[in-house]
Amino acid sequence: MSTVTYAVADSVTLLRRNLKNQLRYPTTVISIIGIPVLFLLLFVYVFGNVLGEGVTPVPGAGTDYINYVLPGLIIMTAATGSLGTAVSTSVDMTEGIIARFKTMAIFRPSILIARVISSVLQTLASMAVVFAVALLMGFNPQASATGWLGVLALLTAAAFALTWLGVAFGLAAKTLDAASNAPFPLILLPFVGSGIVPTDTMPTGLRYFAEYQPFTPMIETLRGLLMNTDIGNSGYIAAAWCTAISLLGYTWAMKHFNKDRTH
Repeated sequence: MSTVTYAVADSVTLLRRNLKNQLRYPTTVISIIGIPVLFLLLFVYVFGNVLGEGVTPVPGAGTDYINYVLPGLIIMTAATGSLGTAVSTSVDMTEGIIARFKTMAIFRPSILIARVISSVLQTLASMAVVFAVALLMGFNPQASATGWLGVLALLTAAAFALTWLGVAFGLAAKTLDAASNAPFPLILLPFVGSGIVPTDTMPTGLRYFAEYQPFTPMIETLRGLLMNTDIGNSGYIAAAWCTAISLLGYTWAMKHFNKDRTH
């Protein structure tokens, strides 16, 4: 068996194991979907009339606030997915499963590869459910076929980046509580950006932070693609942030993964 075949076979086996584990613990999936859906219902039905007054109408999509707020909540879903990844990774660490895998004759990187792929698939499925709920609530996308491909590419990149960060949180955390708490600020970060209201409505200091934090260009790019409006240079900035977060998460995760192996 060639090295590539060996690596793929081990990755697929561990991927199957991770997917089965996700089915055994549906509460994690429900929480990943439930948090963004809860905020979607809250901001559209409770705060939508007030917050929507400060939003510029989208050409062809009307003035419904849901068309503005959904992109931020979809990015929040990716952040929520990182929390689930951190928890599941921490469980494997604290229960000794990863340590056991390292003693076996398997392709070592497949342990993390399978974790990342399974978590990205779970996050994308959760995003699809949030999209479906939004459509039932009146979301009216204007995206072209090319735009939808861009949406898929952006969401996959965001999910991939935040998943690696979640894996790093899970490997670095000493306890399950620490793993579940560490990614929580990521869930709130879209609120301190352009996810809920335009950044130009914020005070100067807060506006500066909101405009230059990583989630704002992702939200602006997603909003532009969905509404078929100009995204300017936000697409390039979003891609740069996704790449940087992926590299940070990967480097941090591998540091702890290899450090643990040497003890």
